Amino acid sequence: MLPLYLMQYIEVTINNVEEDMQDILVAQLSEIGYEGFVQAADSMQAYIDETTFNEDDLQSITNAYTYTLNVIPKQNWNAVWEGNFEPVTVEDFCTIRADFHNIDVTTQYDIIITPKMSFGTGHHATTQLVMLKMKDIDFKGKKVFDFGTGTGVLAILAEMLGAASVLGIDNDEWSVENAIENLGRNNCSKVVVEQNNTDTLPEGSFDVVLANINRHILLQYMPQLYSHTTIGGTVLMSGLLISDKEIIEEAATAAGLELFDYQELNNWIVLAFKRNS
Repeated sequence: MLPLYLMQYIEVTINNVEEDMQDILVAQLSEIGYEGFVQAADSMQAYIDETTFNEDDLQSITNAYTYTLNVIPKQNWNAVWEGNFEPVTVEDFCTIRADFHNIDVTTQYDIIITPKMSFGTGHHATTQLVMLKMKDIDFKGKKVFDFGTGTGVLAILAEMLGAASVLGIDNDEWSVENAIENLGRNNCSKVVVEQNNTDTLPEGSFDVVLANINRHILLQYMPQLYSHTTIGGTVLMSGLLISDKEIIEEAATAAGLELFDYQELNNWIVLAFKRNS
């Protein structure tokens, strides 16, 4: 993988997009490799590495809209990403900020991350939904699995909440490097982050499974999510739109999981499941 400062990105500006449709486009574009999004009142920008860009795929998703393309010159993407990163406050529960943010933190937990082009800075509704649901779970002494860890923010919060051990995996090399860096910034000693590009999850069983990814991946790995959860354990699934609820609940139920709670935010949802047997 090239360092970010050598990468050239394609900026796609999609015009005349209603706000309630933008989150749907974010979900669809994320599944084909888009890594960053800027949303406005009636338009949005999506960014993708030029080596991954495929205009046919883009057109199949945006066929109802017009768009323009712009090649972003090679530059230090870290600086660009950091310059657009603002602190996030998740109710009175948690603040997610960079070390250069000089703010008064009044929440129970304070997470410091180096914001780079990997998912999970806390701005997206799905990350906030999972964090709020984590607030209701007893993590003390528990084994936790963070599937698709991104920046590692959920794994870091799990340790702060008292988890005995946390394993985070991601298939993206840059995300893994970013997450490991963030573990150090938060003095984490109970979290291990690994790269996993296989169709098989790491061995082990976990009391809490955090899976903030997308519908396609959740459906693919649903039987493994069940088998890797201890009896009585909890699985939180997000990266999902409200319209995904029925198909995910059906697949989870068929695998042996039972839905016991869910929450909505800005057309996105988190689903909380138990393994009862």
